[in-house]
Amino acid sequence: MLNIRPYRRNDSKKIANWCKEKIAFYKWSEGRLGEFPVSPDRIEQAVSGRIDNERYFPFTAFDETGVVGFFTLRQPYDKVDELSFGYVILSPHARGKGYGKQMLKLGIKFAFELYGASKVLLEVFENNQNAYYCYKSIGFKENGNTTIYNLCGEKWKSIEMEIESSCFPGRKI
Repeated sequence: MLNIRPYRRNDSKKIANWCKEKIAFYKWSEGRLGEFPVSPDRIEQAVSGRIDNERYFPFTAFDETGVVGFFTLRQPYDKVDELSFGYVILSPHARGKGYGKQMLKLGIKFAFELYGASKVLLEVFENNQNAYYCYKSIGFKENGNTTIYNLCGEKWKSIEMEIESSCFPGRKI
């Protein structure tokens, strides 16, 4: 069984330890955490500086073995009825167990039922097919917005996806 809780200071050590491959690191960080490899201090700096911000919510997912996932939700721009996922990552040992879907559903449940959002957004790189199909299986749909990032000496296309509260099939988790 997977649960979520607010991010804690020492979680950054575990999260940084999951980042063993350069391409995988950039797929979840979008380059927003600086250069590979990422340090616990860099994750801590990126997350803790915004913890008291009422528009930014960092979470960790955990099971009986401890922390196995991390993500953030933030209010994009001044749209009080929307939240956007960021920094979605699972421990390598947690992959293939359905934890990604469970973690996202818990985040969506927070967004819709506790925060009161009507829509949740996320971006996924075109070269991250596993994540794309995970998001799609939960009910996220492409909304037509794309962004090009310069990462690893290449141009990566990011696809924005969204799910509306009325369309969320995972209300019961």
